[in-house]
Amino acid sequence: MEYKIIATLGPASNSETIWSKMISAGVSSFRLNSSHLDISELKKWLERIVEFNNRSDNRIPVVLDLQGSKWRLGNFPTRKLSKGQIIELNCCSRSDDMGILPVPHADFFEAASVSDKEIRLSDAKVILQLQNYSKDKITAKVIKAGEISSRKGITYSSTGYRKEVISEKDSAIIEYSRCYDFIRYAVSYIKDSAEMSFYREHIGKESYIIAKLERESAIKDVLSIANNSDELWICRGDLGAELGIKQMAINVGNISSEIKVFSKPVIMAGQVLEHMTRHSSATRSEICYLYDCLLKGYKGFVLSDECAIGKFPVESCQVASIFR
Repeated sequence: MEYKIIATLGPASNSETIWSKMISAGVSSFRLNSSHLDISELKKWLERIVEFNNRSDNRIPVVLDLQGSKWRLGNFPTRKLSKGQIIELNCCSRSDDMGILPVPHADFFEAASVSDKEIRLSDAKVILQLQNYSKDKITAKVIKAGEISSRKGITYSSTGYRKEVISEKDSAIIEYSRCYDFIRYAVSYIKDSAEMSFYREHIGKESYIIAKLERESAIKDVLSIANNSDELWICRGDLGAELGIKQMAINVGNISSEIKVFSKPVIMAGQVLEHMTRHSSATRSEICYLYDCLLKGYKGFVLSDECAIGKFPVESCQVASIFR
């Protein structure tokens, strides 16, 4: 079978030796999540990849994730939130106060009044219950404990409220990187085909653009979104945080049953080989799921934590390529 393996680069895969081994293991392209990098860090990564590509026989493509309208936490010291703890969320980009989480998105606070009052952090690994809110501050109670760190995603469990505007950072990334012919763009939190069309016009009609499906509105408009994109990613992490795991599974199942009618390739993302983040082998369930996805018509997989922060990035790529 022919299919893609997209490997996310990070601290666990920060050497050219590992890049070469990952390519030998079957990686089709690398991915950089710009939400976890500032502009200067992203430039350093790209400069290194340019040098690597110049020494290679084949230039490997690099997918740059654009944040789009996705809400993310700001910068703060990593901490563990305890069940029952009262935490404050402030509209700012940074906080060193252990009782405050920074959220640098004014529309997140605007959305509080139309939310169901449940706040989900880091793909719902941590959940808060909203207590009080104002235009720039929210008080919430921890109802699902866990560790939280900078730049992780944050959302309400049910809200369609967001301001779909291209950020200054995303614009700067596009302007800096458009000169590289190996760059592809993955747009996070696409709302619908109208927003996808806007990104197509802004980035360029000749650019390779991927639509990340992470919202219910995008799932409903997926056929039209496909017409303005080159590739579709089913991102189960954020989709699960948005819809809850049951509705996420139902929606993914619906797409899987119709995947062969899509005009563009569809890629599966989100905990594809999660077990291998900490272990040198995949579970039998994961291997069966890889095969099932390929039989249904998926054209590849995105490896995230497995390659970015996991203990076995090369082995994860080898396992993901098992059915080639």
